[in-house]
Amino acid sequence: MLKPKAPETPAQQAAARLHEAHRRRERFAPLPPGLAPRSAKDAYAIQDAFVALRAAKLGPLAGYKIALSSPEMRRFVGVDTPQAGVILRSQVRRTPARVDAADYVRLIVEFEVGVEIGEDLPVADAPFARERIMQAVGAVMPAIEIADDRDADYSQLSSHPYELIADNSWNEGAVLGEPVREWQSLDLGQILGVAAINGRRVGQGHGEAALGHPFEAVAWVANHLASLGRSLLRGEIVITGSLITSKPVKSGDRVEFSLAGLGKVHLAVD
Repeated sequence: MLKPKAPETPAQQAAARLHEAHRRRERFAPLPPGLAPRSAKDAYAIQDAFVALRAAKLGPLAGYKIALSSPEMRRFVGVDTPQAGVILRSQVRRTPARVDAADYVRLIVEFEVGVEIGEDLPVADAPFARERIMQAVGAVMPAIEIADDRDADYSQLSSHPYELIADNSWNEGAVLGEPVREWQSLDLGQILGVAAINGRRVGQGHGEAALGHPFEAVAWVANHLASLGRSLLRGEIVITGSLITSKPVKSGDRVEFSLAGLGKVHLAVD
C-alpha cells in the first residue's frame, strides 16, 4: 500500500509558486501572504526548495553568487548583509557565449571577478578569513553574471527585502573567462574592470567593490554556507559581486567585460 504523500512545507509551497511564476513569465512580485519569507532563514529555505525544482531541468549546483556586496545596494534594498544565490551547471557558460533575450522577462548583466575553488573549504574549518581563501583559490577570471529581474519595481524591494533571496537572487547563470591560475602577482582589490555594450563603455570599477576584496566575498560565501552546515568545494565557482552597476540588455547587444591582467569575457544577446 502506497504511503500518503507528505504535506508540503511552507517553503516548498512558496518555491512551487515561484517556479510557476517563472514558467508563466510573471513580473517579479512578493509572494502571497502566508508564503512570503519573514526572515533570511525563511528565505534561504525557500531558495533551497526553488533551486531543487530548477535543478531537475538545469542540472546540479556548480557554484554561488553574492548579491548586494556594496553598502549602497544593501541600503537600497533595505538589508544589512549581502545575499547569496546558487548557480546551476547548465547555466555556466564559457566565453564567448550567446543567450536569447526571449528566454528572459528582462535580462540584466553584471560584471564580476570569478573565482574557481581549488580545494575544499570544509564546514568544520569555519570561520574563514581572506588569508585562508587565498590558499584555496585555484584560478580567477572575469565573469559576466546573467540575471533576470523580471521587470521588478526596484522602488518596492525594500518593502520585502527577503524576496530576492527566495528567488535565488535573480541568477540565471554566468559567462566565465579563461581561468588564470597565476594570479598571485595581481592586486585583486585594485584590479580595474571595464564594461562595454556595443563597443561603448558603460562603466568601470575596481575589485574592492566586492566587499573590499573579491576574496572577502568568497569568505563571506564560505561562512554563509558553513552557517547552513555546508562546505564550499573544490571545482565550484563563486562570482563575487558586480564592480559596476547592473545593465539591462536586449536582443542585438554585444557585451564585453575586461579585467586588467585577467583578460576579457564576451556575451552576445540574440
